[in-house]
Amino acid sequence: MPWLQLFLDTNPDQLDAVEQALLDAGALSVTLLDAADQALLEPGPGETPLWNSIRLTGLFDTHTDMDKVSTQLLDSLALDTLPGLSIQPLEDRDWTRAWMDNFKPMQFGKGLWICPDGFEPPEPEAINLKLDPGLAFGTGTHATTALCLEWLESNRPENMSVIDFGCGSGVLAIAALLLGAKHAWAIDNDPQALIACKDNAVKNQVEKVITIIEPEHAKGTNPDAMPEKGVDLVLANILAGPLVTLAPILATFVQTGGKILLSGILESQLPEITNVYQKWFRMHPANIRDDWVCVAGTRLL
Repeated sequence: MPWLQLFLDTNPDQLDAVEQALLDAGALSVTLLDAADQALLEPGPGETPLWNSIRLTGLFDTHTDMDKVSTQLLDSLALDTLPGLSIQPLEDRDWTRAWMDNFKPMQFGKGLWICPDGFEPPEPEAINLKLDPGLAFGTGTHATTALCLEWLESNRPENMSVIDFGCGSGVLAIAALLLGAKHAWAIDNDPQALIACKDNAVKNQVEKVITIIEPEHAKGTNPDAMPEKGVDLVLANILAGPLVTLAPILATFVQTGGKILLSGILESQLPEITNVYQKWFRMHPANIRDDWVCVAGTRLL
């Protein structure tokens, strides 16, 4: 069924009152968007950052009397006018997947392509990774994933054992396998990610050489799920905070002389990451794109 969207502008101080007023007026849901193109970077522990200018969207049933809703909002908020008021229809769609409409085949390096469902590979003789991310992160469209894929394509992990920590859709683990890795362990704490990773492994016919597990198993509650010794390559495209916290664990996953590839890092966060990981790794020059960083290291003794 179609819906009606009511848009309002507000600020952090008034957010709770406006959100509650929308719900009291019959909004089925309320979402927040940046109204001024303000970047929000990774928050500190316990922080919930908000934009200085916020665009709220209230979703209403198509039969709702929006004039009545507007009057109720004015009364509830004690306002003469509603800032940024706009009402628009919204056609019913599968919104969990609609974002994929612009997801097209993408090339990484010279010989690796990511091909979403429904597309023929532009270069059939290249390495083509068939991908349906489902509701999990990881398509190659973000700079961090793209940097990791390009690194893998130019540093092919032939006959290597690989761990993809925070695997999301499994794109990095599966790419490593298609590029020659002998086995991959894909680890994530999101059940949707594990489902998407398993489905994508089947699509790419690598399900027999990939082990998909939850982080608790990786930490030792199920030691049979992990390799007996360190692997040749660990991939961790997550965020700087978790990378710092998990550094001792990730380091133990890598055997002497093995590699680690870290991403999900802003350029301003690179010095901290390098400082933490150089305890176990000889860190290499970073690759940077759109303020995001991908950096590799070689495991020391």
